[in-house]
Amino acid sequence: MDFIGGEVLCIDKPLGWTSFDAVKRLRGALSRRLGLKKIKVGHAGTLDPLATGVMIICTGKATKRIDELQAGIKEYIATIALGATTPSFDLETEIDATYPTEHITEELVRSVLDRFTGAIQQIPPAYSACKVDGHRAYKLARKGHEVELKPKTLVIDEMELLSFSPTEITIRTVCSKGTYIRALARDIGQALGSGGHLTALRRTRVGAIRIDDCLSVADAANLICEAELAPQPDKDE
Repeated sequence: MDFIGGEVLCIDKPLGWTSFDAVKRLRGALSRRLGLKKIKVGHAGTLDPLATGVMIICTGKATKRIDELQAGIKEYIATIALGATTPSFDLETEIDATYPTEHITEELVRSVLDRFTGAIQQIPPAYSACKVDGHRAYKLARKGHEVELKPKTLVIDEMELLSFSPTEITIRTVCSKGTYIRALARDIGQALGSGGHLTALRRTRVGAIRIDDCLSVADAANLICEAELAPQPDKDE
């Protein structure tokens, strides 16, 4: 393998890890294997710490492909708790309001999900990496500042209900780059008149790469340690 010339590694990001944690782990393995203090390593598409699943890691010259790779459509399996909201739209923050769910039926849920298929307008979460006046929105939100973000046009190609109860649904979503599933949970909850927040998220596809194609972080690190290396010109290059 030629990690400097460029390799693409597909991993299944663990729960609780930041995307940077995964990059750091593999960069460290590469540095030790190649005997280099510096080597380019980047990822194509951030996953929140509370999400798991497909994450594409690029090394060396393959980092030039990051924009291309992260532009691929994404598929997610998401579990949404109904009847309660949180400021972050997921489990990062505590519940701030509760609502009745007795009126929620499977028919109502299916009807609402149909409304989110196609081109939609979505306001990103305040707890996101979007920038406001040069500052990351999540940093402002965590300090208690009001954060106003502009809506973005996104495309939801598919929306499938996988499981239903009046207090929790699981959906499969195929969507364009830039879609915040947490914001989708917020918007679906609002449309149901019950509020909602994300309780579990797994990215199962990015472009043509599926979760079955991915290695664990530990297996990816072992691959780096054991792979047959292409001849390298010079450590200083």
